[in-house]
Amino acid sequence: MTWGNHSVTMQFVFLAYPSCPELRVLSFLGVSMAYALIITRNVLIVASIQAEARLRVPMYCFLGSLSGVEMCYTAVVVPHILANTLQSEKTITLLGCATQMAFFIGLGSADCFVLAAMAYDRYVDRGIQHFFCDVPPVMPLVCANSHFHELSVLVAATLAIAVPFFLIATSYAFIVATVLKMHSAAGRHRAFSTCSSHLAVVLLQYGCCAFMYLRPRSTYHPQQDQFISLVYTLGTPMLNPLIYTLRNSEMKGAIGKVLTRNCGSLRV
Repeated sequence: MTWGNHSVTMQFVFLAYPSCPELRVLSFLGVSMAYALIITRNVLIVASIQAEARLRVPMYCFLGSLSGVEMCYTAVVVPHILANTLQSEKTITLLGCATQMAFFIGLGSADCFVLAAMAYDRYVDRGIQHFFCDVPPVMPLVCANSHFHELSVLVAATLAIAVPFFLIATSYAFIVATVLKMHSAAGRHRAFSTCSSHLAVVLLQYGCCAFMYLRPRSTYHPQQDQFISLVYTLGTPMLNPLIYTLRNSEMKGAIGKVLTRNCGSLRV
């Protein structure tokens, strides 16, 4: 199909997947295990918060929202990655690519804003050098002058990444100032231990996202960025339940009750 002087391709091909059958199987198994852990942990968290009335407070509402967003966030790309890993033709339609990008960016932005709220209370061979449709690997396929598009991405990324990160940094600055005033050394150690694990995940998420989106297109390196994108697609969604929720004694008790109740109903 032609439009003016430009050719519009209706299908793209993903080029980042391994060609070796053994590597494909290993990749499939690894991603499957990570995805299973993400879904299981987050389903347990949402179910426990819904089942226990005493957990229906703002903090746990944010935790439940984070789990829900991350299940949707990973569901946009991970099942597609798994299917493409085993298929010989790794293609996607133009509409499918645009839809995947829209959902991935929207849910990824929601994930960043939820984390912030919690801290506060060109056309080349038609190939996409990536595992899924994301802005940096798709931008080189734009036929027209992409300066406006790059500027739009920069503005959106600033709002979705830089602003929430500034709020998180401000919040933790107040937290650290408060902890330093504590008289108990054990209390300070416990508080810093909790904050350090939270900050590690926040820095991982925002650091990778900032590296991907808040930089000029000339610095884009497909192979390097493929790995980094997997960090915020699989890594942080797998770590967040452990860091924010599953170490909480009330959540452990609520999850235990949900599991016991479900096991009892299965026996009956």
